[in-house]
Amino acid sequence: MLQDDIRHLKKIKDAIILAHYYQNAEVQDVADFVGDSLELSRIAATTDAKVIVFCGVNFMAETAKILSPNKKVLLPVQEAKCPMAMMISSSQLEAYKKAHPNRIIICYVNSYADVKALSDICVTSSNAEKIITAYKDQPMLYIPDKNLGMYLKDKYHYDIDLWPGFCCIHNRLTAKMVDKMKKQYPNALFLVHPEAPLAVSKSADFVGSTKQIIDYAFHSPALEFIIGTEKGILHPLEKANPNKTFHILTPDLACFDMKLTSLDDVYNSLKNDNYEITVPEGIRLKAYESLRKMLEMS
Repeated sequence: MLQDDIRHLKKIKDAIILAHYYQNAEVQDVADFVGDSLELSRIAATTDAKVIVFCGVNFMAETAKILSPNKKVLLPVQEAKCPMAMMISSSQLEAYKKAHPNRIIICYVNSYADVKALSDICVTSSNAEKIITAYKDQPMLYIPDKNLGMYLKDKYHYDIDLWPGFCCIHNRLTAKMVDKMKKQYPNALFLVHPEAPLAVSKSADFVGSTKQIIDYAFHSPALEFIIGTEKGILHPLEKANPNKTFHILTPDLACFDMKLTSLDDVYNSLKNDNYEITVPEGIRLKAYESLRKMLEMS
């Protein structure tokens, strides 16, 4: 079986396979660790493995390389990218910083190394609230996701500028979709990711990261849930909660890039070192500082 071949190659190469919750179920099942951005960042920073195979999108593998420069980091599908990360460039951020030198740059991990390098600190959806609260008395810029930034700005009324970026999957959610599903499943709790628009987040019973949604569903006494994030989350939710029912808010909650990686890609990556991630050392060192601060504060 291909899964056995992957496990055999992994031992030979002294490799670890990391997979995001939004990956295809068969990829999640062959991974050593499945998690959200924060969990996988921590593992990438501490693993003893010589090779990291990162089943996700390119900014995630790049983050692993920033945190583990002496490891070989592989992205099984070279074309797996994050549209949100491409919505801000280092030149755009440099221009903003020149015009607003006093603002703290809070950088969502869904960004590229050169943008992280220009930022004061990184955050994930798991720790953004905690870290932004630590800077509550200072003016901030949150990049690049306007929705997560707006959710926290609305909640705390901090002085936060918002970059006009967004997740193409979460941003298409509407309050109308939520109303329709709540009428269809009146006993279900609605759990949503903060990358959704504010009107959607405000209609939720719980707003949290992918991992926080999984934990909430596991510990909740409720037996039925409407899920407002990428549908790859259904696999770990259903594995952990066989007695509970989960409804995806809309079938369109599928990230094209996250779904590109197959078991064949994982096998070929291990076998042929496809595709190695590199980060220029000058950029890596600066980006590392923003990630190090995040991990220390998380």
